[in-house]
Amino acid sequence: MTTWQLYLLAVMQGVTELFPVSSLGHSVLVPALLHWSLDRDAPWFLPFIVVLHLGTATALLLYFWRDWAQLLGAAIRTGGSLKNPSTRLLALLVVGTVPAGLLGLLLEHAVRRLFGGFVVAAVFLALNGVMLIWGDRLRTRQAKHNLESMGFGHALSIGAAQALALIPGMSRSGVTLVAGLASGLDYDAAAKFSFLLATPIIGAAGVLEVPKLVHYAAGHGASTPLTPILLAGALAGLFAFLSAWFLMRYFKGRESAALRPFGVYSLLAGLVALAVHAM
Repeated sequence: MTTWQLYLLAVMQGVTELFPVSSLGHSVLVPALLHWSLDRDAPWFLPFIVVLHLGTATALLLYFWRDWAQLLGAAIRTGGSLKNPSTRLLALLVVGTVPAGLLGLLLEHAVRRLFGGFVVAAVFLALNGVMLIWGDRLRTRQAKHNLESMGFGHALSIGAAQALALIPGMSRSGVTLVAGLASGLDYDAAAKFSFLLATPIIGAAGVLEVPKLVHYAAGHGASTPLTPILLAGALAGLFAFLSAWFLMRYFKGRESAALRPFGVYSLLAGLVALAVHAM
């Protein structure tokens, strides 16, 4: 696999991690469709993935740093009192993070073994499209809450929905956006909660693999392609930041059909991938 292909994968990761079209599904389908010689068992591949996750998480922290500073500052000032709206929102994010984190630790490798093939990724990408189109229908109802007034049960269900993103083709941001709409949030609030919820999950995925990265670097030394890997992480972070900037503006004030373009794309991309595979 060439260095430029690695950079393209990094850009794709940065964009599709937040766009509701499944970064994991694209990482399975695109290299196969373009006949890239991607060896996922190569010793450099794990450091590459770790750095991409850290780059994406860093971008989200930078984009939402004011929100996180406000949430954490309020929790410290009030001693964790849930009567404060910012502290309550932080508690909602903690509740939403726990189920996906636990399920990811327990089931990730088993799910990847069962669902990691090309055909399965294409099928679930198409199903992701159906889910997004259906999710748009939920928005025809009047929004019932904002982020400060939503219930802890809703936060738990949105967080648990993230576990579906362990399956290639199912989008983490997509399932959390639809779950947020189903709980009574509008597009803007559902998107903000989804992206805030993404920060600890994506960051933890990278941080948990850092010891493996250190072990790899110690064992391989100068053979580690450090510069391309770090540049790939920077590219993933840059495009994740731009994606967050675009999507937060895209969803703000939307009344209907905000998810439909992504749903149509996912459905068609999955079906086209299946058709190409069949030929």
